[in-house]
Order: sequence, then C-alpha cells, then structure tokens
Amino acid sequence: MVELVTVGDTSLRLSPRSNERLETATDVRMHATGTESNVAVAASRFGTDVVWLSKLSDTPLGRRVVSELHEHGIETRVGWSEAGRQGLSFYEPPRDPRDRVRIDDREGAAAATMTPGDLDMELIRSASSVFVGGSTFALSETAVETGEAVLRAGSGGEAASALDLDYRPELWSSGDARDTLTDVFDAVDILFASEDDVRDVLDRSGQARELAPSVAAEWDFRMVVLTRSEHGALVYHDGVIHDRDAIETDTVDETGQHDAFVGAFLAALLDGEEPDEALSNAVATASLARTIPGPLATVDAEEVERLSETFDQRGF
Repeated sequence: MVELVTVGDTSLRLSPRSNERLETATDVRMHATGTESNVAVAASRFGTDVVWLSKLSDTPLGRRVVSELHEHGIETRVGWSEAGRQGLSFYEPPRDPRDRVRIDDREGAAAATMTPGDLDMELIRSASSVFVGGSTFALSETAVETGEAVLRAGSGGEAASALDLDYRPELWSSGDARDTLTDVFDAVDILFASEDDVRDVLDRSGQARELAPSVAAEWDFRMVVLTRSEHGALVYHDGVIHDRDAIETDTVDETGQHDAFVGAFLAALLDGEEPDEALSNAVATASLARTIPGPLATVDAEEVERLSETFDQRGF
C-alpha cells in the first residue's frame, strides 16, 4: 500500500543566475516546482513510499517536469493533455534591500482541466495519507472539484487527508481562497499553513498559539500545523501545543522550506512518530532546505536527524 499520495499542479520555474534581475537576465535556471511535488520529494528523502499524481501538457516542457521528478526518485502517474499548456513560474530571489519577485503564469495549465477520471482514485483511497495544496484549487472550478474529491477519498487513513492553505495572492484573492477552501475543510484531517496565511485567508488575528486551537475547534481538524518563518513552527493536537524555535542558517534559497517542512512532517507521522517528534524533524528539514538552491529539498535523513538531535539537546 502506498503511504503518501500527493495531487496537484507543477510548474517550471525560471530564475536568473547570480544576482541578475528577471528584467535583464539572459541566463536562467529551470526547476520543476509545485507544492504537491515538492512535498513528495521531501517525504521521499525519509524513505516514504510516495506517488505524485497530476495532469500535464504533452509537450517537451511537460515531459521535462516528469523527468526531473524521476531524477529525485518520485513515482509519477500523469494524465497527458494535448490542449492544456505547461504552467510557468518566474522567480527573482531577494537581495537586500530588494524584495523577491514571483510571477505565476499558470492560466490554462493542463492541471486546471484535471478531473477525478484522470486520476487513479483507487490508489488515493488505499493510501495511508493524501495531500493537496491550496494553490491547485486556485486554478479552476474543475480543479476545485477534483481537489475536494481527492481529500474526501483520502480521509480516514493513518495520517489521513492533509491540506496546505498554500495561499498565492498572484492566483486569487484571500476572500476567494477562504470561500473555496473552507467548503472542503470537513474533508481535511490535518491543516498546514503559515501563520500569515491563516491571518490572510481565514481572516484571523492573534498569535500562532491562539490561532491553532481556534482554527482546530471551529473546523474540527485532527491536527493544525503552523509555520512561523523566523519564529519556528508549532503543532496543535489533542488539546496540546508543541512548538519549536527556528534553526538559524545561511539562507541560499528560501522558496522550498515550507514544502520541505510539510513533507518531512508527514513522513515522520507515517513512520509512527508523535506530532512533537514530527515537528522537530520538519523544522530541521526546513532549515536545511534554506541552504539548497532551488525549490526541491535534497536533504539527507541522517543529517536531518543529527541537526534535530543537536538542537533538542540544547533545549531547542
């Protein structure tokens, strides 16, 4: 039985090399990036049996996405579209005092037409856990219906159905995200989000330690997991909050850290770890992901364990 199935869109990200700007760059790096595939890669680094499902453009660009994921050992099951295009993402990293620039060009992406009929729903129903990111829901009404079908089919497993708010203001408004995602919350067992996304999408105020139990109580989540940027992360489960401080690192590329966190957390749960242990694993993984260029967390399970144990011994 597959442990984790992730379902969603993956774009090709183009980023300038060195300190160049998108406006003037003539040489760019290309990476596959998507919340669900990034989570799949991170989870697989810990030995989790994971499959990524999607629909892609039947073009060299769509095949480029699959090739890169295969290089990371991910099993993919893809429906190929002759009509839909391959989504793109353009990313310029921040250089103090410049802010980062991210442009999502995903309108008309093949995944926007993905239906349950394009997916192996039996695989989803039999998996221990399923995961979808909110940015996939932003693509179309069809994607909304498919995302909901996936979550409902996956609820009831060991780690069950998991959703990340994954809010992208470039794709939709916070109000549209709130209206759409809260409608599927009854099919979600574990909610992941950044602290800022909870405030923006769910229109909440307060600190993370107040937000997590409030959100869990209102929508009856089994678990709420919040990342807090430089302040670390926390998990609320069975009336108890566990938190971990962030681990200071040299940041090379911050874009993959949240997805790496989610993948590592789910991998630990599926390996039988308690939520507090999963949190330590996830924070350490996110810290290492910040030191790696690109959105995919090519971490090593042993280095994650060493880092987590080192900071736990210091009272981390």
